[in-house]
Amino acid sequence: MEFRTFDIPGPIEILPTKFEDDRGYFSELFRLEPFAERAGPVEFVQDNQSLNLRAGTIRGIHFQAEPAGQGKLVRCASGSVMDVAVDLRRNSPTYGRWTSVVLTPQSNNQLWVPIGFGHAFCTLEPNSVIHYRVTSYYSPDHDGGVAWNDPDIAIDWPNVADPDTLSAKDRALPPLAGLPQYFSMEGR
Repeated sequence: MEFRTFDIPGPIEILPTKFEDDRGYFSELFRLEPFAERAGPVEFVQDNQSLNLRAGTIRGIHFQAEPAGQGKLVRCASGSVMDVAVDLRRNSPTYGRWTSVVLTPQSNNQLWVPIGFGHAFCTLEPNSVIHYRVTSYYSPDHDGGVAWNDPDIAIDWPNVADPDTLSAKDRALPPLAGLPQYFSMEGR
């Protein structure tokens, strides 16, 4: 298993090893000890899956505020997505910056999006299935987000990104400048 970090501390790309033969492959997708050595202690409590019928579907930028903060381990089971993590820790030197990876079943990779980061994705193919494990149960009272196209964040979305696919909730999310301080470096 390989772990890749970014210029923004926190998110981690995980590349599980594939053992292939003429039948297909076997891969260990998650192993707590090496993951916790890099990401810190975690306990996953819920698995979620999202089917996205159209290429260009945009979801996010979402997060859950404390005390229901959610770390997410995201993988693509079918199709492909550009998966994005945005630093929302107000006193972080990388506040408002983002990083991304393309997740595909062929590359078998995953993205760890820790508490304190917003999460978003754009599907690159139709019928993309996203699976993610989370460290806290969904709480409507702590649900939050930031506008997907905020110019202060300036995510370089792929050409297929289609704003018509946004949910009503995502269309109404505030800009980064209007976001209260939900996270810090000390408290996550």
